[in-house]
Amino acid sequence: MDLDGGDRDVNRRVYQRLGPAPAAASRQQKVCFHWQAGRCNRYPCPFLHVDQSSTGTNGTSKRAQQFPEDRNFQGPVRRSPNTSAHAGPSKWGRGRGGGTTGLAHFRKTEKLCNYWLGGHCTYGERCRYLHSWFVGDSFTFLTSLEGHQQAICGIALPSGSDKLYSGSKDESVRVWDCQSGQSVGVINLGSEIGCMISEGPWVFVGIPNGVKAWNIQTITELSLIGPVGQVYSLIVGNEMLFAGVQDGSILAWKFIASGNCFEPAASLNGHNGAVVSLIVGANRLYSGSMDKSIKVWDLVTLQCLQTLTEHTDVVMSVLCWDQFLLSASLDRTIKVWAATESGNLEVTYTHSEDQGVLSLRGMHDAEAKPVLLCACNDNTVRLYDLPSFSERGKLFSKLEVRAMEIGPGGLFFTGDGTGNLKVWKWMEQTQSVEQANNIG
Repeated sequence: MDLDGGDRDVNRRVYQRLGPAPAAASRQQKVCFHWQAGRCNRYPCPFLHVDQSSTGTNGTSKRAQQFPEDRNFQGPVRRSPNTSAHAGPSKWGRGRGGGTTGLAHFRKTEKLCNYWLGGHCTYGERCRYLHSWFVGDSFTFLTSLEGHQQAICGIALPSGSDKLYSGSKDESVRVWDCQSGQSVGVINLGSEIGCMISEGPWVFVGIPNGVKAWNIQTITELSLIGPVGQVYSLIVGNEMLFAGVQDGSILAWKFIASGNCFEPAASLNGHNGAVVSLIVGANRLYSGSMDKSIKVWDLVTLQCLQTLTEHTDVVMSVLCWDQFLLSASLDRTIKVWAATESGNLEVTYTHSEDQGVLSLRGMHDAEAKPVLLCACNDNTVRLYDLPSFSERGKLFSKLEVRAMEIGPGGLFFTGDGTGNLKVWKWMEQTQSVEQANNIG
């Protein structure tokens, strides 16, 4: 299989750079004056599009906001009596220009050229439509991994492995070598895959009426039974595996270290529709459902503490960031929730999109700044700074992106409805400026 996106040796070197995320840049960067005024139309702009009020004197974040995979993650917690979810001037959405979607220079040429997709556009650089899988100046497209025949439903990077795993509706799990980008194995499950995650050396795959569990270190394979219908979401928390099921239940299995196995622990009931998204944070489990609600569960007692009903359509994704819960829905909104003095969650900001939102993932860019990846059902993934929601760029695909995963060293992955898996990487600020100068 030939790799797209550039020279094979370059891609190999990029894949071999597996390590901690790059440290924040040490030198001060100048903020774009026109961006501050809301009218920058340079693409790419050589100056920063970021609010410096949230950065220190050396250009780094005053406090590194954490995502769930970070060890110091807290999540929504009860506020002190002197504060509330709405206390002080909110920084949410400050880069949105009153809540409008996107930046002007992203709108100008954001449509992909259909002839370019087919490989026969004759206009070349003179074409008015995009001949690129992305728009943005601080990340780049590395390569495309081809092999799946239907939509990719999950991507996993188990710890201690140099392999990437992807699960698809074509009933297969593919194993990719991270150094060469080659497919080195195909596991045919004979059932449509609903989701896939990894935790430590374990890879978990949701299928109809069960969950497959593989330990890549001990070569252990387990089949967890109990779900009724398709398993749409999986998450690990408090040494338990939780599965969101088509019948509206959430099943929990407890990991037994002595036997290297999982035993049924509980069934959490309350949703009236399939549970399609799960996240763990602040000793809580959050579940999003096709019944348009989010439920908050205590991770110790496994009791439901609160039901959130502000969305008007399916809650497709939930994500914890810093002291907030973010939820995405087919109602075309992303809601930001904060804890009140009583401990209950309330909406503190609502971000609107032009299309329904399918999935959220959080990561840090090459300068250690928090970024939100937002997959929409118009076949795009939008990248936003947090908490300003200033748009950093946009990724394009032939069909909607249903799976996203974060890798080491600034890598991230997207899987779309055609079965195509793309590999992306954040660039250092100096690289972005050099690229802008070369274009200019």
